[in-house]
Amino acid sequence: MANARIKGIHYAHAAIVAKDFDKSLEFYKALGFTPYVTWGEGRGRIMLLDIWDGSQLEQFAKGGDEYAVNGKWLHLAFAVENVDEAYRIALEAGATSLIPPTDKPLESSPKRITLRLAFVAGPDGEQIEFCKEKAYGF
Repeated sequence: MANARIKGIHYAHAAIVAKDFDKSLEFYKALGFTPYVTWGEGRGRIMLLDIWDGSQLEQFAKGGDEYAVNGKWLHLAFAVENVDEAYRIALEAGATSLIPPTDKPLESSPKRITLRLAFVAGPDGEQIEFCKEKAYGF
């Protein structure tokens, strides 16, 4: 369903601040993301990585010890076809396991759903969720 108030709106990107820009870039490339555009230099370097679903991840190089472990956001969430496979690939790319793949039934409304989900920490401690909606009760 389209947004009735803001025509053409859609998810564009999430932004992270990388302490080690190149390490973070290699991690996301290992997840299948590809560099789209980059600008700036040194601690002013910024890159958009294409996720291949019409959205992107924006990575800033200005990270450092002054940034909180999770910054001002809770986690990045990526809907995937196979949560277990995405989790495995992330661990192989250097992520740290936070929550292994599990089914989470939700007492949600107006419909009840179950999510298959897993959480990992990326190279800068950013929390990444892989999820897939399943039929309730599975």
